[in-house]
Amino acid sequence: MDKITAITLFESLASGVRLDIYRLLVRQCNAGMVAGEIASTLDVPPTNLSFHLKALTQAGMLTVTQEGRYQRYRANLPQMLDLIAYLTEECCAGQPEQCLDPGTLSPCAPPVSSPESPIPTRSKS
Repeated sequence: MDKITAITLFESLASGVRLDIYRLLVRQCNAGMVAGEIASTLDVPPTNLSFHLKALTQAGMLTVTQEGRYQRYRANLPQMLDLIAYLTEECCAGQPEQCLDPGTLSPCAPPVSSPESPIPTRSKS
């Protein structure tokens, strides 16, 4: 991940509503939620929610799939783990083997493997 991508991701989360949406969808893991469920859970007006969902989707923090007339939103967990890896790649003065492996942080997503990241990932066997 490069600096510009990281900044874009952080900007997309720099709203209380967007952060609430993202955290809600992270809790849902791979099941995700349709927009109406998100709106009612967070008590956000649908028009306001649409604006925030679009911003998060365009930034790459959410994925969306069409299900009939509904759209199901999911947190892009590999993107989140890439961002965590970017933040921690200089951990422990360039000795990442002494640091926490971000690939083990989420049971919902596969481990992150990035050629730019010196942090090794563990495979789940």
